[in-house]
Amino acid sequence: MDLTSDHPFWTLKNGLLADFPPLASDQSCDIIVLGAGITGACVAEALTADGHDVIIVDACDVGHGSTSASTALLQYEVDTHLIDLIKLHGPDHARMAYQACYESIDILEEKIRSLGLEDCAFTRKPSVYLASVKGHVPILREESEARRAIGIEVEDWGESDVKSLLGFSRPGALCSAQAAEVDAYRLTIGLLKTVARRGGRIFDRTRVTRLDIDKSGVLVRTDRSSTIRAKRVIVAMGYQTQTLFDTASCVNLQSSFAAASEPLEEYQRWWKSCLLWESARPYFYLRTEAGGRAIMGGEDVPFRNATARDKLIPRKSARLADRFNGMFPESGMEISHSWAGTFGETHDGLAFIGPYRKHPLCLFALGFGGNGITYSVTAAEILRQEVRGHRHDYSPVFHFDRR
Repeated sequence: MDLTSDHPFWTLKNGLLADFPPLASDQSCDIIVLGAGITGACVAEALTADGHDVIIVDACDVGHGSTSASTALLQYEVDTHLIDLIKLHGPDHARMAYQACYESIDILEEKIRSLGLEDCAFTRKPSVYLASVKGHVPILREESEARRAIGIEVEDWGESDVKSLLGFSRPGALCSAQAAEVDAYRLTIGLLKTVARRGGRIFDRTRVTRLDIDKSGVLVRTDRSSTIRAKRVIVAMGYQTQTLFDTASCVNLQSSFAAASEPLEEYQRWWKSCLLWESARPYFYLRTEAGGRAIMGGEDVPFRNATARDKLIPRKSARLADRFNGMFPESGMEISHSWAGTFGETHDGLAFIGPYRKHPLCLFALGFGGNGITYSVTAAEILRQEVRGHRHDYSPVFHFDRR
């Protein structure tokens, strides 16, 4: 499955930041991480920090799967409102889900600082969740009360606040201070280089074809006639997981679309260059990037196949531009790059992290949903404890059996 269309913005902007070889000979290690996107990189960094001998394998160039297509808005809000998660799973489970995502932004910022990865353009920004229509305002007010009840500060904006601060009209909004943006591809490469400096081995352009479990542990076979022997496997392959494991029932695949503008003049920026996203579905969301461009995305549709998805890019890109220009009609914004990617939705908007009873010696880090990077950080923390033989407090929130 092609996870992205050709030429996502981040790989064009950055070029090829690192070279890793394919797996040409048999290897052995403590832990194999399948997938060298942002999730695999976060997990491998945490494991090598604990001293584990780790090998990472990816079927394509590292960071060139879903990571390269991510618009990389870092928000604690999940695709399901807190008030709806409470109805689905109860107040404790819902509270921990939101707290895990909230804390992950702080964890990631500290990791970037401590590892010297500031070139990934991690930047704190407020996040503004817009009520697209008047009927959504009561829902947003109920949502803000629920968040404050669990200790998350959020501001309620009225129509006049939106107009005065952002310059366009919406009937209301929620403003959260806990949010950020990042260059996910550059962050991934930085984490992988850290792993390599610690002795981790990284192989790309190597597809895993089979995984066997025996009394000695796990044997991974590849399309290059090479194998890896390990004590256990961590699966961070995202939507490609179902090619090896029976996880298709866990996720519904969606096609999402994104575009980057030509650089905007400073006077055309909006309030604090905040992250903007709307309550209407399909989503529309918006951020800036270090070069002065606006990055926008959404217009999701169910995934059929990569060809059908990519044919929609011109139409969806035009639609994203229309939605931007509807907010900022005097901006003169022009699209410079557009692309598409495939992502997964779960029934409750939460990731699947941890053991899956059908696959012994395997742990999963499947950051399905709109919060892929915050889930990646959370997965690294949960699985690090799992490998240590401990249970993380947030493990039950993302367990496969929560359904």
